[in-house]
Amino acid sequence: MATSEYDVIVLGGGASGLMLAALAGARGRRVLVLEKSNKVGKKILMSGGGKCNFTNLYVEAEHFISHNPHFVISALSRYSNWDFIGLVSDYKIAYEERKHGQLFTQNGAKEILDMLLEQCQRSQNVEILCQCDVSKVQTRLNGQFEVKSNQGTWRAQSLVVATGGLSIPTLGGSGFGYDLAKQFGHQVYPTRAGLAPFTFSDQFKALTTRLSGTAVDVMLSNQRQSFHEALLFTHRGLSGPSALQLSNYWHLGETIHIDFFPTRQLYAELSHAKKQQPKILLRTWLAEWLPKSVVLELQQIIWLEQAELPLAQIADEKLLYIAQQLHHLTVKPAGTEGYRTAEVTLGGVDTQQVSSKTMQSQIQQGLYFIGEVLDVTGHLGGYNFQWAWSSAYAAAQYV
Repeated sequence: MATSEYDVIVLGGGASGLMLAALAGARGRRVLVLEKSNKVGKKILMSGGGKCNFTNLYVEAEHFISHNPHFVISALSRYSNWDFIGLVSDYKIAYEERKHGQLFTQNGAKEILDMLLEQCQRSQNVEILCQCDVSKVQTRLNGQFEVKSNQGTWRAQSLVVATGGLSIPTLGGSGFGYDLAKQFGHQVYPTRAGLAPFTFSDQFKALTTRLSGTAVDVMLSNQRQSFHEALLFTHRGLSGPSALQLSNYWHLGETIHIDFFPTRQLYAELSHAKKQQPKILLRTWLAEWLPKSVVLELQQIIWLEQAELPLAQIADEKLLYIAQQLHHLTVKPAGTEGYRTAEVTLGGVDTQQVSSKTMQSQIQQGLYFIGEVLDVTGHLGGYNFQWAWSSAYAAAQYV
């Protein structure tokens, strides 16, 4: 197998890797993309239920988690959500806005992947190899990187690590990028699954199993963060946007709190109802706003002794307790579903050792890190894709 030379070698054919290849190719750079799975862009294709939540209308630094929170500002300002929306519009890809400014394709994620691949092809400078397992990366005396794999050996002046994180290993997620960063002297923050459903092992799990498939609008919170979005009960525990978002801010052993009436003053309303509808049962009154199945389960754990009493016969102190529980039900997850279903990986390559302008290593000349491999994790809602586009753009100007 002969050694071939390129200007840029990109490790990883996901969102950030393909975006960089397209942009660097357009600059006249000869680019080789190495993807270890059987096809590129797998995570793009499955994202957003196959509709790809490709960015968000409202992108700010506060939507990202990092030990170095200011790192994202430079890249996001130089290639913004509006830049990517413009590209999508140029390709006449139909999209729609959903809750919280999330933008999804109307006709499927494949349109985003096809757009990136067409951009790569247009420059005629980009070569993509799949099922390519990289075994060794080293530097040569002339400053070139040498990449050895099951399909050959290649050399380039610039090496871009776009390998993603550990999330969803069935789509190719691995720790290769972290190992490579450490090889070149970079600090890597401990990783854990992000945007992952909560699991339970106590009696609350039986409740979530019985309610599996039911969704309610809640405020889910802990001492660090709160999210007012849909909560989905599953046969393993809690999922849905609020649970996925909070999982990024939760640590093993901690409790979380569910507010089933986040915009209401429940005790005041119950006191009023006690006067106006004295004969009504509490579950009947609550079922106007919550699914009956959820009300019956909450009745079992909060006001079982008062289940058959009309409101008029429930003491004010007890009503206050019930209202407080419905505003602040405390549960303790056993864990999350982990990398198997996690949408992202928290932690990663320390951004203090990477240029926020160029994404180049400050330790090793010619080594670049983009996308999820870095210690940058976006909230749910298109932010992780926007980071892929923005970080790829930043690096593509310099590789």
